[in-house]
Amino acid sequence: MITALAHWLTFSVLKLTAGTHLAESVHFFVYDIVKIILLLLVVTYIMSFLRHYLPMSAIKNFLSRHRSSGLDYFFATVFGAMTPFCSCSSIPLFVGFVRAGIPLGVTLSFLITSPLVNEVALVLFWSLFGWKFTLIYLVSGLAVGMIGGIILQKMKLESSIVEFLSKPQCSCAGGQSMQKKSLWQSISEEALGITKKIVPYLIIGVAVGAWIHGYIPDGYFEIFLTQNAWWTVPVAVILAVPLYSNAGAVVPIIDSLVTKGVPIGTALAFMMAVVGLSLPEALILKRVMKTKLLLAFFVVVTVGIIVLGYLFNWVF
Repeated sequence: MITALAHWLTFSVLKLTAGTHLAESVHFFVYDIVKIILLLLVVTYIMSFLRHYLPMSAIKNFLSRHRSSGLDYFFATVFGAMTPFCSCSSIPLFVGFVRAGIPLGVTLSFLITSPLVNEVALVLFWSLFGWKFTLIYLVSGLAVGMIGGIILQKMKLESSIVEFLSKPQCSCAGGQSMQKKSLWQSISEEALGITKKIVPYLIIGVAVGAWIHGYIPDGYFEIFLTQNAWWTVPVAVILAVPLYSNAGAVVPIIDSLVTKGVPIGTALAFMMAVVGLSLPEALILKRVMKTKLLLAFFVVVTVGIIVLGYLFNWVF
């Protein structure tokens, strides 16, 4: 149905000539933007429903109960994947976990996973690369969060946490309390709010991806970023650090780059570095972390992303 809609708009409404660069780009844009937004709406509603029954206080208590079993790292990464990451909410959640007595490594597992694996990234990967790739990406992202948190816990950096004195009002949450709203109203407001924030970035990302798909020859990027060049993955990560975006803008571009010959692991490492290692994120985290902890956090995450890039290049 979506393919038929893209075909109708491209060739019947806009009357573009089949086989031209413009027609290929427009068809790609319409197909991807409709498919991704529909999937995004479905998943954000489901995740908003789950988050309604998993408030942060309940998550803190749950993690505390599983500390002795060693499952707290796993559950922290799962909760991180379920939580929409934004700068205003990450700091209070991080400090709230620490104040609740949850080990620093567990809270960092949450913090690592939250931007790397979330419903937006999973929807985009599922729509563009299929469920098998998405499942491997999910497991890999959770593994980076767990292993990274465990390593950082071993480094004993608890003294490098800066006391967070004032908690900003998070724009992700509405002004009304949950008690004053119906369940469906609260879920709808959260799901639609997240979708509205993502769609502008999504449109830009899909537009850039459509341009690459229609105008860049196959194999063009492969000349510069070949799978046999060991340095391409670290370089991709380094190039991503000055950038700042979310998965909604980056993943569609990654899809087009992979189509044009860029190895999937190299492209994936670039995407994960953009959302998880950006300079703006470092400035935000500097409010709650001293330099020693901040550097250790970024080094561990960087190594994890590079390892994943090599792994995906090897597997795929």
